[in-house]
Formats: sequence, C-alpha cells, structure tokens
Amino acid sequence: MRNLKRMRKLLIVLLIPVLGVFAFSFTPPADRYFEIAKNLDIFASLFKEVNALYVDEVNPNQLIRTGIDAMLLSLDPYTNFIAEDEVETYRTMNTGQYGGIGAVTRVIGNRTMVTMIYEGYPAEKNGLKIGDEVVKMDEVELAKISIEEANQLMRGQVGTTVKLEVKRLGAPDLIKLEFKREKIKISNVPYYGMVGAHSGYIKLSDFTPDAGKEVRNAVVSLKDQGAKNIILDLRDNPGGLLFEAVNICNIFIPKGKKVVTTKGKVQNSNVTYETLSNPVDLEIPVAVLINRGSASASEIVAGTLQDYDRAIIIGEKSFGKGLVQIPRQLSYNSQVKITTAKYYTPTGRCIQVLDYSHRRADGSVGAIPDSVKKEFKTTNGRTVYDGGGVDPDIVLDGNEVSSLTQMLYLNGYIFDFATLYASQHETIPSAREFKLADKDYEAFVNYVRSKQYNYRSPVEVELTVLKEQAKRERYYEELHPQIEQIAEILQESRKNDLYTFKDQIKMLLEKDIASRYYLEKGITEVEFKNDTDIEKSVEVLNNTAEYKKILRLP
Repeated sequence: MRNLKRMRKLLIVLLIPVLGVFAFSFTPPADRYFEIAKNLDIFASLFKEVNALYVDEVNPNQLIRTGIDAMLLSLDPYTNFIAEDEVETYRTMNTGQYGGIGAVTRVIGNRTMVTMIYEGYPAEKNGLKIGDEVVKMDEVELAKISIEEANQLMRGQVGTTVKLEVKRLGAPDLIKLEFKREKIKISNVPYYGMVGAHSGYIKLSDFTPDAGKEVRNAVVSLKDQGAKNIILDLRDNPGGLLFEAVNICNIFIPKGKKVVTTKGKVQNSNVTYETLSNPVDLEIPVAVLINRGSASASEIVAGTLQDYDRAIIIGEKSFGKGLVQIPRQLSYNSQVKITTAKYYTPTGRCIQVLDYSHRRADGSVGAIPDSVKKEFKTTNGRTVYDGGGVDPDIVLDGNEVSSLTQMLYLNGYIFDFATLYASQHETIPSAREFKLADKDYEAFVNYVRSKQYNYRSPVEVELTVLKEQAKRERYYEELHPQIEQIAEILQESRKNDLYTFKDQIKMLLEKDIASRYYLEKGITEVEFKNDTDIEKSVEVLNNTAEYKKILRLP
C-alpha cells in the first residue's frame, strides 16, 4: 500500500507541469481533467493487483520505472526520467564538473581499464596510468559490482580519499595508490593549436558552462600565435547549454544579433536569444566542421554562422536535433527532463529532422519529407533548408568504420596492444610525427590472430540469412552451390581483412598509443595526419577568392 501511495504521488507530480501548461495556455474541456484522473486511478489499481497477485515477486521500483520510461519514450527520445541515483551523472553531463580523481575507465570484458587521464589532476599526479586495470577500489573488488557502482565509488565529495589497487603490465604485484578527490572540471576545449602556418584549430567537444569563454580564449591565443583564419571543430559534439552556443556565435558576429529563437506550448518557452557582448573578430575567415554526430547546440552554432554567411560549413549533414529540453524537479530528489520547445536559427529554419508529433500506427517516426521542407535565404542570398539538420557548404563523406575495426576496438585488442607497445617503448616522436611502423603493425596482426577472435563480416551475416530464407522457401537445393561458393570466397577474403582495413585500424592504434604519452593532446594531433576535413578547411580558408565566392562576400 505504501508503494501504491508513492506511485500515485509520483504520477501526480509528473503531471503537474502538464496541467500547468493547460492552465496557462488555454482553458481545456472539463472532461480532459476527468480523463487524466481516471487513467491515473486505473494505473494505480492495476499496479495494486499485479503487486498482490502476480505469480513471482514484483520489484516496484523496476516495474514503475519501466512504465515511466515507456510513457516518455512515446513522446521523444530526449524526454527522460532521472532517478535520484542518476542525478549526479546527469549533473556531470550538464556542468562538466564532479568530485573525483580525473580518470576515465571503461569495462573491457570483465576488466575495468583506465582509458584516459586528465592532465593536472590527482590521477596523473599520483601515478595512475592509461592501461592500468583497476582491481579494487576501497577494498571492493570491481569484478563483483556493476560499472555504475564502480563510478559511484570513484566519484565522491571533494577532499575525501579513495584507494585503488591496480594491475600494471610488467609489474609482478598489484600497485596500491591513494588519491584525494578534487573538483574535476572537464574542459569543453580539449585542444587548440596551429595547423599549418596560418590556420588556428579549435576542438570543441561539449557545451557545458564556460564553453564560450574557453573558445573565446582559444581564438585570442591563436591570433596571438599568428592565426589568419580559424577552424572550429564541432564533429561528434552532441550539444549542451543553449546560451553557450549563443556565446560562441558572439565571438564572430556583432553584439545585438539574433542567434536562436525557441518556440513552445508555454509562453515562457518563446524566447529570442541575442548576442550580448562585443565580438573578438568580425572579419577573420572561419570554417566549422560538422558530421552526423554534431547535434543540438552544435547545430545552433553551425546554422547561425551559416545564416549570417559568417563561416563555411564543411563535412557531413548534421544530426538534426532542433529540440530544447529543461529539467523539472520531482519528488524524492528525482527529475524529469522535458522537451519544451523547438529552436529556430536566425533565418527562421528549424533543423529538426524527425517528426515525433506525428507517429505512424506502429509507433515509429519518420523524417520530415523533402516535399514540405521550406527554403530560406542567408544574409547574402544563399539558399538553405529546414527539416534536415544543417547541410554543409562543402560536403565531404565521412569514413565508415568497418565491423572488423569495431570488433577490435570493443574487444580491447587495440587498447591492449597499445598498452603492450607503450611498455616496450619509453618514448615516441611527437604525436604529429608519430607513425606506427609496418613491422609493428605486423606484430599487431600476429597479436590479434593469436587471440582466436570471433568475427563475421556483414556480408557473411547476410549470407547466413539468405541461406535460412532459401531453406524456408525451398530454393536451397537449387542455390546451394552458389551459396557455398560465395561463402568460400568470403572466408578466404576475411583472412586479409586486417590488411584491407589497415588504414583505419592503424589510425586507432596510433591514437591509443599516443594517448599513453601525450594524453588527449596526443589523440587529437595524431588525427591531423589523415584528416581530410581539416585539409580541405585549410585549403579553402587560405584561398581568399574561393572563400568569398562560396559565401558571396564582396
């Protein structure tokens, strides 16, 4: 009965914002409130009966959580319930701050491995290394607890201590380390520097507080280093705080310019955000890099600078998330993150690609059809469209990662070989110069083959499906020779896949190895060698005539 009362209270609290919307936006029919109350009572009664009579023991928290998640999923993927034990993780995602030691871990198999260490924090200062396996944390064996529980143990109140026991390649015994937790602030700009003689490069990975300030400082520093143009890399940036997107646009466009407008059901969701500060530089050529992983606030920056013809957008079409979420406090220290509005760039276009308000009969959603997409004009008269993410001015195809490469990464073969390599090489050249020698790649091939790895190519998977379908439809006897012939060819070809996909596998190896010596900086600088997006950006930015032609500048 206590659980039933708590559930009713939670459901009522969840609906308070919704009822508030109706109260302030329009006067609904009286029967709407009746329908809400009726269905709440049905839900509560149903739970009571299931809890009392179901053949197996029911976990109330799990059951109600399943119901909440299913209800919210019927709206859109971004409206989410955040339980009390998840609030800290959510806060970290939105602020980039937490109490910890400055290390990132990843579970590989049943091992908790240190995959990144942030410069200047306790993990680095007290001797933790990338490639270490964390075996115990405060006497707790990590193999016996979940990754969520391990993360909670690692993080804690600033000033408290945490003790780790780690297994290190080459060390005969476990190494005991002790750390005092500090306030960890993950930088929004993990890297900036010069690429070429005149091009400044800024990698922006998040939009947490101070993102605008960090980008502004990077631009000023790069200009002091001689940068004549700027490359802003927003690839795989999932977005974050809207007002930080406004601040970043403000670096390149004047004070008092419209950046984004939000429109929702509630009146206070209808807001226009303008730049509030003086810009850093209104003339310096700018290129913005985007891909399919660039979303939300990233798209605001790219779309706004495109609308004002202030930057050339290079890469792939962006993700297409034109929705705004706000957190609302619920009972028992839980929260709900609700989509309250859509956002529109200065031209008036919404880049939202999926229409969650009109679901198909099966519950699926579709992309906004090209036939209903609207045309908009930039400041200089260039044509842009809504309803499909941000289209680059210069389209470059992204590199598809093979299923083999994904398997090597997920199974930890690349990570473990990088650890082995680092244990055998005290130093390497600078990250920009480092290249894995062919003999070392051969060593990796032999290392992987010794693991007896299980891998089937997508074509092999499809062939298996074809075989089963042929059997069901009684075509197998007729097709058997051809199917077996294709299978033999694929099996033989698979033996060479480690060489077929050598370039992308080698790049991941070089990045992982460089991280052992140069941390995040090393990963970024290794990528410079084969980054066609950056190469194209440098080429266009240094060609004044082409740059002006694309943006229709005088």
